[in-house]
Amino acid sequence: MRLTPVMQRYVIHWGEMGSRWGLNRSVAQMHALLYLSPQPLHADEIAETLGIARSNVSVGLKELASWELVHVTHTLGDRRDFFVAQRDPWEVVRVIIEGRKRRELDPTVSFLKECAAELDSDHDTPAYVKEQISGQLEFLETLMGWYESIKGLPRKTLLKMMRLGQRIAKVIGD
Repeated sequence: MRLTPVMQRYVIHWGEMGSRWGLNRSVAQMHALLYLSPQPLHADEIAETLGIARSNVSVGLKELASWELVHVTHTLGDRRDFFVAQRDPWEVVRVIIEGRKRRELDPTVSFLKECAAELDSDHDTPAYVKEQISGQLEFLETLMGWYESIKGLPRKTLLKMMRLGQRIAKVIGD
């Protein structure tokens, strides 16, 4: 697959963003390449196009499949596995958000709950510190509750909510 300069920049940027989201940079670049590709690609094409070792491509594709960002498909007359990225941008973002929540927020909330439980009987920790920890826990629990309540909404409803967000903020004010 030949990449235009814009496609190259997209793949590089997606790799940088992926590393911020907890994915290996080359794995995120593979995802970007498959996302932009109009047809399924096999591992050798991915390795050649991105200049990545074939073994790294195999490992990366397994990781992307575990995230449900790519899936395997086959071509008549060809025994190789071909890979296709999730094409729906809403679903891609949903998968990434859910993965980050599972890896980052869920453990943090569990940890903060443990801290809060210990603080109930802790007489040495200053009240200010207790307030900081309980405030952080309250915020994260509120955020995650909101997320859980909206994640299953139809896309059309989510889009309306997103568009209304700024107008609601103006009405509510400070």
